[in-house]
Amino acid sequence: MIPFSVLDLAPITKGSQPRDALARSRRLATHADRLGYNRYWLAEHHNMPGIASAATAVMIAHAGQDTENIRLGAGGIMLPNHAPIMVAEQFGTLEAIYPGRIDLGLGRAPGGDQAVAHALRRTLIGGEDRFPKEVVELQAFLDDVQPGQRVQAVPGGGTKIPLWILGSSTFGAQLAAHLGLPYAFASHFAPQQMERAVSIYRQTFQPSEQLKAPYVMLGFNLIAADTDAEAERLAWSQKQTFVNLRRGMPTQLAPPDPSFGAEIKPHEHTMLEQTLRCSAIGSRETVKQQLETFIAETGADELIMSSHIYDETARHRSYEIAAEVRESLSTPKAAE
Repeated sequence: MIPFSVLDLAPITKGSQPRDALARSRRLATHADRLGYNRYWLAEHHNMPGIASAATAVMIAHAGQDTENIRLGAGGIMLPNHAPIMVAEQFGTLEAIYPGRIDLGLGRAPGGDQAVAHALRRTLIGGEDRFPKEVVELQAFLDDVQPGQRVQAVPGGGTKIPLWILGSSTFGAQLAAHLGLPYAFASHFAPQQMERAVSIYRQTFQPSEQLKAPYVMLGFNLIAADTDAEAERLAWSQKQTFVNLRRGMPTQLAPPDPSFGAEIKPHEHTMLEQTLRCSAIGSRETVKQQLETFIAETGADELIMSSHIYDETARHRSYEIAAEVRESLSTPKAAE
């Protein structure tokens, strides 16, 4: 069966504090572990009032404390914000805490706007050229320590933590293929170039020590509930978040408000349709049909699901339904 994984954006719900989001993330990781999900990933964001995962490595250590089997990782670390040796040390430490269970997904965006990039003391020049070199440098720090190597990642050296390249365009696809690394595409919020990027990755993939054949994980929005009507209602929290973000007014994750639809302009409706194209919203049977169609059309090797729901109980139920659906999927992964 195709593996299902969890992408947690560590949402700060309206009226709550970051510490509440951290506690919810820890409970979600434990819940996903018990349900048999393959990975639990957190993503680096900055200056976002509704997201608590800025210190991503710290969050991973916290969220994984009550887990036993699920892989833990970053989806991803925005590498241009950090010195590669610091990332190697942080994730080497995580590997020492959770041996054999750490993933390291890498992105080249700052995780915020240009003001955030400047606040992070990140140069904005030559990012595309610098990113591939820094991936290779990080890979070297995680590889076996060489005789006479003057700078080592301690912990980190010799761990060979699996690296992933993240992307929402063809740039990441080309880099992942060239380096022989698995590729995770951000189709849960930027699906426009998904088909082309995945095709380029598969067609140009070069085997490596880490990976012998191409491996694609696709981001997917999941809003599952006991009825279609309830799922559609719950989905309004995510829709409000996207619209407010595009309006330049990022907010905390609000309770679902279907009346918000009356405030959305036609071009915003179009934006939502395009942005949330890779989604399953509905009851168990509806979600099953939508998942089967998506897997058959894309040939995804794995799905990583973001269930951006205001109510924690409903969010847990959404992942429960998807886990149940996975057991009964009738459409095999499409041949590549």
